[in-house]
Amino acid sequence: MRLGTRRSALALAQAELVAAMLGGAEVVPLSTGGDAGAGAEDKSRWVDGLERALLEGEIDLAVHSAKDLPGDLAPGLALLGAPARAGAEDALCGAAGLEELASGARVGTSSLRRVAQLRSARPDLAVVPLRGNVDTRLAKLASPAERLDAIVLARAGLQRLGREGEARALLDPARFVPAPGQGALALQGRAGDEGARQAAEGISDAGALAALRAERALARALGADCHTALGAYAQVREDGLLLRGWVGVPDGSAWALDEQAGEHDAPEALGELVAERLRAVGAEELLGAAREVAQAGDGR
Repeated sequence: MRLGTRRSALALAQAELVAAMLGGAEVVPLSTGGDAGAGAEDKSRWVDGLERALLEGEIDLAVHSAKDLPGDLAPGLALLGAPARAGAEDALCGAAGLEELASGARVGTSSLRRVAQLRSARPDLAVVPLRGNVDTRLAKLASPAERLDAIVLARAGLQRLGREGEARALLDPARFVPAPGQGALALQGRAGDEGARQAAEGISDAGALAALRAERALARALGADCHTALGAYAQVREDGLLLRGWVGVPDGSAWALDEQAGEHDAPEALGELVAERLRAVGAEELLGAAREVAQAGDGR
């Protein structure tokens, strides 16, 4: 079994984790358009190289951070599985909580969703751009030259790199709703490859996969992409799923939140229901405003 992955330290750690679950597999590092600095209107730049390798038969499964996987997959490819999920929450590094930060404190993140959520909760903070991999961002936090008081990272990335101790607080996912798929791994393969399907299903967690499908359905129904401030988080319960959706504008001045319960075996229907309820209270207008801000920042 050949597992395709991006070349970052986090991506490689995730692929090695999947390889171990499979009882051994060849990890094949690949480059994507996003790694090469290509711009794009959606998330496809982070998966294009892996999808190409799948279609050309160079790998059997692609291992993705699920939040990087676009709503629409390349023709001929399918989401085949998702192992047990790591922590989905956002982690605050550098401070023991948002309430510990003084007015005007500088908090680093490049996620439009996190920017919007931070500003809606603490409009007095200075939220500043922060790019790079996990290690780079933590190094910037430690550097006096960057003048950062705190940064926000995904808890799962810290866990998988053995650096969860860097997190001094977790942001409540009921208010700081994570990105769709955050903390989950997505196993993608060719739609007709039964060997890959069986391998993926053998290490998949039914609850994690159902939650991922619900979150992806919500994002897809709202037409969300890299330029929208959207959170979607499904929690697995004994009686089904509880899906929470959040949309907002980058300055934090307006946002909408909804949550609904649904069945384990109908996650897409639950995602579409929450999307419809959010649409009824202006979600498309909020997402459109966020997209305009992001595109203006990109010079388009």
